[in-house]
Amino acid sequence: MKNMTKAKLLWVDLEMTGLEPGKDRILEVAAIATDWDFREVARFEAVQKVSVRLMKQRMVGDFWEKYSSVREALMTQNETGKACRAVEHELLEFIDQNFADEEKVLLAGNSIHQDRKFIENEWPRLNARLHYRMLDVSAWKVVFEGKYKKKFAKPEAHRALDDIQGSIQELQYYLKKVKV
Repeated sequence: MKNMTKAKLLWVDLEMTGLEPGKDRILEVAAIATDWDFREVARFEAVQKVSVRLMKQRMVGDFWEKYSSVREALMTQNETGKACRAVEHELLEFIDQNFADEEKVLLAGNSIHQDRKFIENEWPRLNARLHYRMLDVSAWKVVFEGKYKKKFAKPEAHRALDDIQGSIQELQYYLKKVKV
């Protein structure tokens, strides 16, 4: 059964083995469908199974040393992950249930252009459903920190659902500062 309230924004956060779409893979995805007032319509989470060898090869360096507990949690949950195509199919079903059929879906998040590169690389059918425009919270961050010296204290959980909830809160923070 389709949801009667249609979402307008698809907030997405991905956790990946690294930041190079040609070499790294998506490990975890969270999506929150909201209206323009950022009220949640629905949410989605999935773990995408990745080769353990690739994870060990790519999840190295300063970032992964600093967030070693996140790395271990992602590696542990990988055992219960689903195939890439299965996760993409579930995301497409999520969109079908929560967004109007005729509209391209507007992707939102922090530095969402980077996530979009991974979506283009790994989930081409999902990418085809997305609008070319995106709502990137990091653009707001640049303006408010650079011009107004206002900074949102977003927790850095580096887990998909926590991070996307933080992105929504961050944009709400910036919008409260705007006079209309």
